[in-house]
Amino acid sequence: MQLELCVTGNDGGAELGGQAEEPPEAGEDPAVEPAVHRAGPAAGPAAHAGAGGALRPPAAPARVGGRGRSGVDPSSGGEARQRKPNVQGDERGDAGAAAAARRQEGNEGGEDRGSYLTDPKVRTYLETRLDVSAQQVVDRVAEEHGLRSIKLILSGRTLSAERRLDEQGVKNHSKVMVLRVSDGELKQQLTEEEEERRSQEESVQRTQKGFQILSERDGSEDPHTTPFLEIADQKGNPLKIPPTEKKALILAMGFHEKGRALMKRKQHDNALCHLLQADQQFRKCGSALLSSVDNYAVLQLDIVWCYRALEALSCLEDGRSRLQRAEDCFLRCYGEQQERLLMIKGNTGREEVLFLRLYLLQSLLSYIEGSDSEARLQLSRVESLYARLRPDSEKMAQLMALGFSEREARLGLRASRGDLQEAAIHISTRRQEREELKQRERQKRRTRMEAISALMELGFSQRDAARALHHADGNVDRAYAILLDSSQDAQATNNNTEGGASPEMVEQLLYLGFERDSAEAALRLTGGDVQSATQLLLDNQGVLSPELLTPPSTSSSSSTPSSEEPSSASSSPEDSELVSEVLEDIAPHEEDYLDLTLEEESELISAMKAYLHREPAHT
Repeated sequence: MQLELCVTGNDGGAELGGQAEEPPEAGEDPAVEPAVHRAGPAAGPAAHAGAGGALRPPAAPARVGGRGRSGVDPSSGGEARQRKPNVQGDERGDAGAAAAARRQEGNEGGEDRGSYLTDPKVRTYLETRLDVSAQQVVDRVAEEHGLRSIKLILSGRTLSAERRLDEQGVKNHSKVMVLRVSDGELKQQLTEEEEERRSQEESVQRTQKGFQILSERDGSEDPHTTPFLEIADQKGNPLKIPPTEKKALILAMGFHEKGRALMKRKQHDNALCHLLQADQQFRKCGSALLSSVDNYAVLQLDIVWCYRALEALSCLEDGRSRLQRAEDCFLRCYGEQQERLLMIKGNTGREEVLFLRLYLLQSLLSYIEGSDSEARLQLSRVESLYARLRPDSEKMAQLMALGFSEREARLGLRASRGDLQEAAIHISTRRQEREELKQRERQKRRTRMEAISALMELGFSQRDAARALHHADGNVDRAYAILLDSSQDAQATNNNTEGGASPEMVEQLLYLGFERDSAEAALRLTGGDVQSATQLLLDNQGVLSPELLTPPSTSSSSSTPSSEEPSSASSSPEDSELVSEVLEDIAPHEEDYLDLTLEEESELISAMKAYLHREPAHT
């Protein structure tokens, strides 16, 4: 069951020097190892992700001169043994680096090896893998030559520090210019990074505050003017959840919705910030609830998908554990053979896209860890699911010609396993169910407003009537009883307070120079506390205003919706803006999380097949 928020590299030597890149010589292999994932714009490093390398399969090492990765000198006749780079080494920031960097003299005069930074005629050779980030090369050069900040230039273009060398056109024997970064440029770069960090923090804070406001609304106000959130099952039926757990769930699901909205915009770095916040909130919820719904499992998939998009190799171990949690949660929620899912929804086709993404990410991580056989096994399961779930453009066109939306057509075909007629019936049934739910909600609102009007005619305020109805689950008689009890309790409290002002207390205030009427009123308002009454009188220069002297009223016979005082759930303009902002990111369709076009998955499948086809098996 899904809970819903309802609104009412190829190994090679890269030559570092003072000249721009020259065309490759005849016979030189210009091939660049393809990346496993290239979808979406390059993303900056996430502080939470460690920004350590790329979450993609590493390229097999190649001999490019100097010493091979095994430490055997190729020139002496020894053969370098090919092996995959150590993942832990990658996480330390020197992933797949050669056994040693080889620097050579740039001319016969034997100038200083670091002089190439100022003399463009002098070259220094650096051996490195091409499937590492440019930042790792920058760090090596800066450390070996005592530089604080530099940048790499290839063919007049600055290499992005976070992206891999081979992704940016660096090939074997490429000539890369090294330039010192000026203080002004460095300051601007740091300023931009700080602004991005602040922007992410502000987005998280605004999201949290917006959903906190919504989590505190109990639905007792008019939903047209004061929207609130209900947690419902997959059919839109509200669920009864304890208030504390409900607040945590609203925050968790709200952060998740915001993160998914950012993922759709390819803002994976910012999305990950919100998804990790959602993970923290979900952990505050009861395990019994989380074991019966798939929200937490879907969140784990989304987090690892962001790791993949951000190429965060440092999150490899965390990604593996999250995928395991997702798989365990799916099994508990859907059943070992998805029998529970079949009983609840009548089919399992739509949820299979979640397993496709799960197996695909497991295949990717297995390959990165060096387990090719496991990667192939998982990829075969992915291909089987993809063949069944990929959209059939012809059938979708026929369904859309009947007036159904693209989303409805895609989900309907998956639910019916490609049967066109069954898909049309399924879509029509779902439309009817949603329309019936809307009609029930409209009728519920009409009945509520009629009940509030009836209670107002009996002398109660709109606010009190609305709250009483909410606590009585819409039952007018019970709401009336609640209002009567509240009135009697309030009157008893007033009587007790007045009786608590003993003559001795009044005399103490009179001795201080206050008038009797004011002294008695102050004692009544403070519950007989002499010290508080004294302070109240001092704050008001010994004379209490008529508003303070008038006993509080629990009802108003002339109250109308237009003259009613603002309720506690009413919000300031800033709060209203925050609420509107977060509500915009809540998906309007309850199965939006299942509506994957599989375009990104298709690209990753193709890249994985290419890697596994070229690579010899390691396990």
